[in-house]
Amino acid sequence: MISVRRLDLGHFTRPAAEWWGGPHPRVEPVLGYLVRHARGSLVFDTGMGTGSPETDAHYRPVRHPLTLGPADVDLVVNCHLHFDHIGGNQRLPDVPVLVQREELATARAGGYTIDSLLPGVRYEELDGEHEIAPGVRIVPTPGHTEGHQSLFLDHGDRVTVLAGQAYDVAAEFGLPYRPWLDRLAELAAGRPARVLFAHDRDLWEGVLPPPR
Repeated sequence: MISVRRLDLGHFTRPAAEWWGGPHPRVEPVLGYLVRHARGSLVFDTGMGTGSPETDAHYRPVRHPLTLGPADVDLVVNCHLHFDHIGGNQRLPDVPVLVQREELATARAGGYTIDSLLPGVRYEELDGEHEIAPGVRIVPTPGHTEGHQSLFLDHGDRVTVLAGQAYDVAAEFGLPYRPWLDRLAELAAGRPARVLFAHDRDLWEGVLPPPR
């Protein structure tokens, strides 16, 4: 049995120049997900980090802190390492954080995230797909960043994809086409899918199109 609970971790205001729908700024939620499965629990993304007055002035974040502690989860999975997805990682210093090797290297090179959010975290680097437990699989979904990853959850008769920022909003899902969509469709094998996002409360539901 796999369960998913959405976590409201706040919101920020994206300037109009940073998204295709301008001319107005857009208020975006920051969402994480608590996943319980047969072997334990994990949290997918941990909210907005602090430490950069310039970032706060630019995005005007309103933070809801992660209330989970080390006793509540066995793993953290970050879709990527921008500041708005990793803010609670340091609250869980002994909990492994699964991240693509390329993503961590890019973040550590600087100029990518709030650098002070990176130390004090127990990273476990991945190269590609990784099965956490039966029915719980990390799948690389590059696009927003080269090291972006999503979480595929197999419920038996249906599937859930925690897509992070693989697409910004549910209405965009699948457009433009990205090759990893074929892998998600292969894993789903024609079963109904629910796709959940990091910055949109709406979800995408349907059958993933067969691989091209």
